Amino acid sequence: MDIPTIRPSADLRNHYNEISEICHRFAEPVFITKNGQGDLAVMSIETYELLAGKLDLHRLLDEGLEADKIGKTRPMQAVFTDARAKLKL
Repeated sequence: MDIPTIRPSADLRNHYNEISEICHRFAEPVFITKNGQGDLAVMSIETYELLAGKLDLHRLLDEGLEADKIGKTRPMQAVFTDARAKLKL
C-alpha cells in the first residue's frame, strides 16, 4: 500500500472494524483527521511492536556508535563471555 490511508475521526466510531481490517491487512497506520487536520495515526499492535522494536534497535546502535567514538569499547571475546554467563550457556 503506497498511498497513506486517511480517514475522518467520525470513521473511528462509525467504521471501526473497517479501519482495524486495513491496519491489520496492510501493516501500516491509518491517519485520522479532526476538522480536516491530521490528528492521529492508528495501527495494529503488531505494527506498533515492530516499529517500537526498530526504534529501540536504532537507539542501541546509536549508543554503540557513540561509545565507539569515545573509545569505550571492549574486546569481542569479553562481550561473548559475559553474554554466555548471563544466559548461563
